Amino acid sequence: MRRNPRFMIALVIAAIGFLTYYSSRQKNPITGESQAIALTPEQEIALGLQSAPEMAAQFGGIDPDPQLGEFVTQVGNRVVQNTVASQTPYEYQFHVLADPQTVNAFALPGGPIFITRGLLMRLQNEAQLAGVLGHEVGHVVGRHSAERIAKDQLMQSLIGAVGMASDDPQSAQQMAALVANMIQMQYGREDEMQSDSLGVHLMSDAGYDPRELISVMEILEEASGGQEQPEFMSTHPNPGNRAAHIEEHIRQRYPDGVPENLSKGVSFAPS
Repeated sequence: MRRNPRFMIALVIAAIGFLTYYSSRQKNPITGESQAIALTPEQEIALGLQSAPEMAAQFGGIDPDPQLGEFVTQVGNRVVQNTVASQTPYEYQFHVLADPQTVNAFALPGGPIFITRGLLMRLQNEAQLAGVLGHEVGHVVGRHSAERIAKDQLMQSLIGAVGMASDDPQSAQQMAALVANMIQMQYGREDEMQSDSLGVHLMSDAGYDPRELISVMEILEEASGGQEQPEFMSTHPNPGNRAAHIEEHIRQRYPDGVPENLSKGVSFAPS
């Protein structure tokens, strides 16, 4: 029986993809997880610094108010310097973006962290800001970007293998890409949940009341106006589900109740 050469090539492509992915696994010293990582910490830092100007430009650039930037940097540094984040090699930088409409915050590989004016102006106190920044620091220490790149590389290998083996490569690759996208969405939700848990640890280790991160979820839900797409089609879990997860994590960390010395910090004037 003659073997289909395209099928054999597809097997080789898939095998190389799996071998590359699983040979890159390493233990994350912060989370304790075994992860497939595509970049070194130095490469993550370089990628983040290279990407930062373009990402900032998409949100109107850096906010011109220096006091806002200084305050966010002060809170962000407190979250880093008083927690396990200080033990990582990353170069944390905290920036306010000028966009007053978009409610968002995000982290780039290696340490650049951004929050839009649109989200910052909705926050009510310093602890909520610490929760947002702690969540984003969680993405950095969790190495989620480097992990996502490794997963993307594996998925591209598998999509190519499916197309090579099929009699209708275009349809097969489209279906494989859809399945890969759904898998990646699930990975994205897991990253968000892990960053919420890390945010609880980081903000409380920095002296902030972690219950204020639940309030951030309420702010995000209100800002969305109930327009979220179904959770299974989104990389970000719905804020209501995230709030329940955060509340449970706080109970696990503080079974006797949140210590009284953890505070909300400075209250913000209504915007």
